[in-house]
Amino acid sequence: RNLRIITIDGEDAKDLDDAVSIEMTPEGYYKLGVHIADVSNYVTEDSPLDKEAYIRGTSVYLLDRVIPMLPKKLSNGICSLNPGVDRLTFSVVMTINSAGNVISHEIFESIIRTSERMTYTNVYKILAENDPELSEKYAYIIDNFKTMEKLAIILRKKRMARGSIDFDFGEAKIILDNDGKPIDIIKKNSTISEKIIEEFMIVCNETVAEHFYWMETPFVYRVHDEPDKEKLLNFSKFVRIFGYRIKGSSDIHPNALQSLIEDIKGKKEERLINTMLLRSLQKAQYSDQNIGHFGLASKYYSHFTSPIRRYPDLLIHRIMKQAIKGELSKD
Repeated sequence: RNLRIITIDGEDAKDLDDAVSIEMTPEGYYKLGVHIADVSNYVTEDSPLDKEAYIRGTSVYLLDRVIPMLPKKLSNGICSLNPGVDRLTFSVVMTINSAGNVISHEIFESIIRTSERMTYTNVYKILAENDPELSEKYAYIIDNFKTMEKLAIILRKKRMARGSIDFDFGEAKIILDNDGKPIDIIKKNSTISEKIIEEFMIVCNETVAEHFYWMETPFVYRVHDEPDKEKLLNFSKFVRIFGYRIKGSSDIHPNALQSLIEDIKGKKEERLINTMLLRSLQKAQYSDQNIGHFGLASKYYSHFTSPIRRYPDLLIHRIMKQAIKGELSKD
C-alpha cells in the first residue's frame, strides 16, 4: 500500500479489475507491477455465485449498460479497485530491461490501495497534449505516466519485431440520447493511454503463462493456432490483385502478415484486406495444452487480468493460488 498504484480505464467503467505501478531500479530497469482484483477470495468454487458466473461466462457490455458476470456489489464494489480503499489483489511484479525482456518476476497475493482512478482521455491529454490543468492536478504522478509511456513503447516495439499481428480497425462509439435512441456515431482511435494498458496486460499474461508452464502446473492457456494453409494461400492470391505479396511460401510467419498490415496502412483497400486476413486466421480459444499464440507471436499466453468480467481468468486465479501454496497436484 506504500506503492503509487493507479487504474486507467474508460470514463464509464465501474468494474476496475486491473491497476498498475511502475518504478525504476538502481540498475536502470523498469519495475512494473500489475495488480489484479482477487475475485476468487469472494467467489469460491461451486458456490451459488460461482455457478451463476460460470453460466454467464463473461460480462456483456451494451451501448448504455453492462450485464455483469458478478453482482454489482462485487463487480463495482468490494472487488473493484476504487481509489483510496484497501483491496485484495493478485500481483505480478516484473523487472524489465531496456530491450523489453522480463529478466525476473514475482507472483503473489497482495493488498493494495490505488492512488488515483485515471481515464484514458485524461492520461492522453497529459502525455500528448500537456494539458495545463490536468498536469497541475496530477503533478505528483506525471513522471509515472511518462515512465509508463517509455516502457509501453519498448514493449510494443519488441512485440512488433517478433511478428505480433496488430489490426487497427478503429472503434465506433454510438452516442445515445436520454431515451436510449442513437443520435451520433463517433470513431474512436487507440491512443498512447490505451496502448500503455494493452502492452502491460499482454506482458503480464505472458509472464503468468510461462511461469506456470515451467512449473508443469495444470493450467488454462489462451491459444491461437497457426492458420489453415489453404486459407492463407487463397488470401495470398487475393492480395496479389492489389499488388501486394506475402513473404514466405507454405509456412508464413506472423511477421510477414504484420508487414502487409504496415504496407496497406492508410490505403483505401486497408479495411477490406484486414477483414479478409482476419477471416483467414484461426479463432483463439482456451486450452489446457500450450501451443502458443500465433496472432501475438507469443510462446506462452493466458487470460489472467480480468477476473471480474471473464470466468476463465477467475478459474486461473484459483489454480494459481493452489499452485503457489503447494495445494495443487500435477495429476
